Amino acid sequence: MLDALVAAATRYTDAQPGESPFATGIDGLWILRSNREKPPAHLIFKPALCMVLQGAKWAVFGDKRYDYRAGQALVVSVELPALGRVAEASPAEPFLGVTVEFDLAAMRDVMEGLPARPEPSGDLGPGVFVGDVDGPVADCALRLVRLLETPEAIPMLAPLVMRELSYWLLTGPRGGDIAKIALASSHSRQLVRAIHLLRDRFMEPVRIDELAMTAGMSPSAFHRQFKAFTAMTPVQYQKQLRLLEARRLMATDAANAETAAFRVGYESSSQFSREYSRMFGAPPRRDIVGLRAQFGPTAAIPTMH
Repeated sequence: MLDALVAAATRYTDAQPGESPFATGIDGLWILRSNREKPPAHLIFKPALCMVLQGAKWAVFGDKRYDYRAGQALVVSVELPALGRVAEASPAEPFLGVTVEFDLAAMRDVMEGLPARPEPSGDLGPGVFVGDVDGPVADCALRLVRLLETPEAIPMLAPLVMRELSYWLLTGPRGGDIAKIALASSHSRQLVRAIHLLRDRFMEPVRIDELAMTAGMSPSAFHRQFKAFTAMTPVQYQKQLRLLEARRLMATDAANAETAAFRVGYESSSQFSREYSRMFGAPPRRDIVGLRAQFGPTAAIPTMH
C-alpha cells in the first residue's frame, strides 16, 4: 500500500509546477515533496492527518518533539504553531507526504452514526500524537491521491472517501484520541473553544480569567490543561502566533518592522525585535532579506504542514 501511495504522489508532484506544499483539487488535501533535507521552519499546523510516505520529518510543539517517518502520521487536533523539519530526503529518494485536513463537522456526523462511539479518556492529554498508517486509512489516502487524476470525479467521490477516512480513524486503535479531535466531550470542546478564542484574538492582551471562564475551568486548571494539550502556555501560544503573523506581514505585505509589530499587538518595537530574533534566529530586517533570497521577491513562505 505504501509503495502505491509513493507512486501516486510521485506521479502527481512530477506533473506540478511550483514548489511544495502542493494544494490539490480536493479541499484540504495537500501533497508534499522535497529532494533535500530542510532547515527547521516555523509553521502553523491545522487539525490534520500528516502522513509520511517516504523519508522522515520531525515537529516541535512547545517543549515536545515528535519524529515520524514512512508509514507513520502526525495527528494534530487543534491549530498549533510549531517548528518542523524534513529530516530525511535526497534526489534519489525525495521526501513525500500527504496531509489531510480534518472536516470536524463531517467527523462529528460520522461519530454520531457509530453504534459504539469511541470514548475519549478523561485526561485531555496532548493534542498531538504519532501513529502508524496502514490498512483502511492508507487505502483511503491512496484513493484520494488517485482521484486527482480524474478531476471530474472529485465532487462526487472525495466527500465519501473523507467520511470513510473519518470512520476508520474513529474506529481504529487510536479512536479515543481521534474522538477528542471531533470534540466528543464537553470538556475538550470547551478547552478547544478557549484556544480558538485566543487564536482569533491573539493581537489583544491575554486574559487568563476570560479564557478559563470560556473553558469552564478555574484559571489554574485552565493553565495546566492548556499546557498539557498544546505543550505551551497561553502566553507562549499567543507569542508564536503574533510573531508568525508579523513575519508574514513583512514578507508578503511589505510592512516594516514597526508597522508589523503594532498590527500584531506589540506596544514596544524593541521587545518585538528581541522576541522575533529569539524565535527566528535573526532580527526582522535581516530575516526577511534571507526569506526573499530563499523564496523569491514575493516571499511566499510556507506556513503549514
